[in-house]
Amino acid sequence: MTKILLVEDSKFLRLATGRSLARAGYEVSSAADGDEALRLAREKMPDLILLDMLLPKMSGPDVLKALKIDPVTRVIPVVVMTGMSQKNAGRLEQDGAIGFLEKSSLELDKGSQKLVAALQEIFQKISSGHPRATSA
Repeated sequence: MTKILLVEDSKFLRLATGRSLARAGYEVSSAADGDEALRLAREKMPDLILLDMLLPKMSGPDVLKALKIDPVTRVIPVVVMTGMSQKNAGRLEQDGAIGFLEKSSLELDKGSQKLVAALQEIFQKISSGHPRATSA
């Protein structure tokens, strides 16, 4: 089963998205802040990390940098999932993110279909060796 670490400070989004991903067949762990994200990434070694950018304790960009510096976690693909505009996508990809999902375009309030479809596309591209997965 494909393991995903969902890093999201909004309890509602974390629970709703986590349930949706579990129903879609993913094994989901979740973290509410940056410190917990780093700890769980090392413990769980997920196949993918969905990382929000606005987090308590440690910002999303700092979490991304820490993941990519750590030899244990640097191989884990990280997809940024945020409400921020895509103007930051280029910098985040330079820092090691393989993709960028804008929350508003995912329409998470209407269900998880778009997120699950985006993840399927990301995993396809990862398995075929594409260095950058997606930018939705």
